[in-house]
Amino acid sequence: MLLQDGRYAGPLYRALNPVYAREPLSGRGAALHGGRFNPKGTPALYTALDPATALREANQVGSLQPTVLVSYKADIGPIFDTTDMEALNQYELSSQILADPGWRAQMLEGRPVPTQDFVRRLLTDGFAGLLTRSFANGAVQSNPNIVLWRWTGEDYALEVVDDENRLGRM
Repeated sequence: MLLQDGRYAGPLYRALNPVYAREPLSGRGAALHGGRFNPKGTPALYTALDPATALREANQVGSLQPTVLVSYKADIGPIFDTTDMEALNQYELSSQILADPGWRAQMLEGRPVPTQDFVRRLLTDGFAGLLTRSFANGAVQSNPNIVLWRWTGEDYALEVVDDENRLGRM
């Protein structure tokens, strides 16, 4: 079981564009561009529970690009579990809507994106993030992600693992 009482405690991984490597806790890139699970203007950290999934997430278009892999220690919640169909139904959402590959085109055309509207509701309801399967090419149902919108403050613990200050020397 990944979540205990709606919280996740354990390692998380994120593959960053080197432009953001010095700011692995900023969420700025996601805020600038928007994503499946964050509207433009909403900072987000798209993390994975294993390094390979993190690499897939960061390199979804074309060939593998330069990437910085970062590890975190996390104890954060509440996290919404999208694998809980009953909870998902309460938000009038389905697995098919979550997986819809057309979200990016909708966003670029200025049309509503159901997954971004869902996130707005989760934020209003006090969620720090959500647990979902990865939709990156090559990912399978057993490759989960945790997307975070809130990770700083007394209720959240998210720490970059960088004992040797390698990111500070980039």
